[in-house]
Amino acid sequence: MRILVVEDERRVASFVCRALRENAYAVDHADTGEKALEMATGTSYDSILLDVRLPGLSGIQVCRELRDANVDTPILMLTARGLVEQRVEGLDAGADDYLTKPFAVAELLARVRALVRRRLNKGGPMLRYADIELDRQQRRVRRCGQTIALTAKEFALLEFLMGRAPDVASRTEIVEHVWDAHFDSETNLVEVYINRLRQKISVQGSPKIIHTVHGVGYCLKVAE
Repeated sequence: MRILVVEDERRVASFVCRALRENAYAVDHADTGEKALEMATGTSYDSILLDVRLPGLSGIQVCRELRDANVDTPILMLTARGLVEQRVEGLDAGADDYLTKPFAVAELLARVRALVRRRLNKGGPMLRYADIELDRQQRRVRRCGQTIALTAKEFALLEFLMGRAPDVASRTEIVEHVWDAHFDSETNLVEVYINRLRQKISVQGSPKIIHTVHGVGYCLKVAE
């Protein structure tokens, strides 16, 4: 899942971005409201973490302009102030949730998971498809009851494919949701990770479940 963090305080931005990346999210960072608008209107994000106080355009203004531009990405507003008026203003501007600084990493991650679930129209932390079970909260994957160890990026790739299953996810969509803005589109990294994931979730006695749709992308599908 790909997240945009909009925060001008360098230490806070580094802390938040690191926490998200350690939990398998692809993260882009903007330090001004203007840059955030440019990035959020040009890229499909699964969630936006938006600080209220920004140089130039405020977080409230950014949120309002994104909603006016029909960008429906879930937005979590971050603020150092706990005033009710601030929270109301942000929610009225179109924010989905509010988190007051300082906050615990566990709470931040829980709020992000809730927003991402809403985005994917999933009701809980568990994803299941065929004989694969993915626990978003515990960062654990099982197939046929067997635990499978995945890297953060492999986990994110499988999570995205499971969220789309059995529909096909194009290579472009995979890159947009699993990798960040520094992804080199000329590489075959997506194909490499698909092959690694295939090998890792291959369990004896279970059929092939990751399929290549040539010229389109990849999907999880149980052969009929």
